[in-house]
Amino acid sequence: MDVRRLRMLLELSRLGAMHEVADALSTTTSSVSQGIAALARDVGTPLVEPDGRRVRLTPAGRRLADHAVTILAAVESARLDLDPSAEPVGVLRVAGFASAIRRSLLPVVGDLRSAHPGIEVRIHEHEPLEAFDLLARDEVDLALVYDYDLAPADWRDDHEVTALWEVEWGVGVPTRDRGLVLADLADRDWIVNSRNTADEDALRTLASRAGFVPRVVHRIDSLELLDDLVVAGRGVGLLPRGRTSRRGVSVVRLRDPEVRLRAFAVTRRGRDAWAPLRAVVGRLARE
Repeated sequence: MDVRRLRMLLELSRLGAMHEVADALSTTTSSVSQGIAALARDVGTPLVEPDGRRVRLTPAGRRLADHAVTILAAVESARLDLDPSAEPVGVLRVAGFASAIRRSLLPVVGDLRSAHPGIEVRIHEHEPLEAFDLLARDEVDLALVYDYDLAPADWRDDHEVTALWEVEWGVGVPTRDRGLVLADLADRDWIVNSRNTADEDALRTLASRAGFVPRVVHRIDSLELLDDLVVAGRGVGLLPRGRTSRRGVSVVRLRDPEVRLRAFAVTRRGRDAWAPLRAVVGRLARE
């Protein structure tokens, strides 16, 4: 198979229109169409089908596009082995949760401006379940995700995982209740994340050890809104220690066990040979 045609197919899987592929690869729409047709003849099965005024990949086309990522990365890796002075160039798509973007990714992006100006980083804010889905569908190249030590992530066989940092978490309560322990909160309403299940899993493990089942009432994505609900007396919930919470909120330290949020950089296996991805993950790991 011609790697140029594989690249056309991969770009078509990402962009969805042959004229957009032509623009991205600085060629003509006719050349893209002919290249995809020739690739289909090479593999002996249709790779695209009509979708209104556009086209979409067939199941076989999607599978080949998945293979194309690894194949093209291997070709790029081989090229770099022969030309170690080659400068990383390309668009890197990152999906991650807000804290990791602020704490880890933005400093790296700033460093890349001078070290590797040919790398363009595009940032999408997502919770881990959403980021994993985007990574599996090859809509992003890198996922910044988290789990809790009491609710470890279920990594897939094709995940490459790099540990980044950890943060201790406690229970956010009204300041007047800061002397309470977890068992004292058994009758409170609880607040959990609306877009990810990890903190609820960690909470249920904690509560089980303390001898109660938490009454989960509110599902909130924003830590600032969780603060507001705590101050309003609407419930309590897990919050990071060391963070500046709203006045009136105290974060009770948990003991035996404590809870730690763990941040990770995740890629699909075999993709780290791509120079821009390798450059960013390497810098994230050093932060």
